Amino acid sequence: MSLFSLLTETQKLKAHVDDYNAKAKLEARLSDLFATSRKRPAIILCIGTDRSTGDALGPLIGTHLSRLKLPQLHVYGTLDDPVHATNLQQTIEIIQHNFLNPFIIAVDACLGRLDSIGCITLADGPLKPGAGVNKNLPEVGEVHMTGIVNVGGFMEYMVLQNTRLNLVWRMSENISSLITRSYLRMRVNIDENVI
Repeated sequence: MSLFSLLTETQKLKAHVDDYNAKAKLEARLSDLFATSRKRPAIILCIGTDRSTGDALGPLIGTHLSRLKLPQLHVYGTLDDPVHATNLQQTIEIIQHNFLNPFIIAVDACLGRLDSIGCITLADGPLKPGAGVNKNLPEVGEVHMTGIVNVGGFMEYMVLQNTRLNLVWRMSENISSLITRSYLRMRVNIDENVI
């Protein structure tokens, strides 16, 4: 493997919602991402709808984050104003119009293998929303986070509708906390370097 491939290889981390050590690695990676893009506007784009329990993960995360009013962290996609299939393209255009070279972290629920339910992933590259339910939606984000809320492969819409709210709620709290702590850690490091 060449040095170039090591530098350009995409990273994907995965942590179960109850695995504190794995979540700490996820948080550290997220802090590094915020730090390396600190001169760019930080956008958290939470995708989903509250009309489906499994797909409500994004709007729940967006609501948690927007209530914190973190300085210079811009959140799109809440329970009050969700970003979903019908307005995703318009929201991306609004972000591109309002911000110069934004650093976008896209967040969404997804379906996966049975042994991955309850896992949070963080990966380089854009999110492909709607892929689990065969929708062709625009890719978005430089980095993306997903919460695996249920098993995929068969009757995806029905599976999302019948996902336990308890798991979705716990994952939304965990992902919101990961983003908040990572972002604040980066902000504290910047403030310490300025002093």
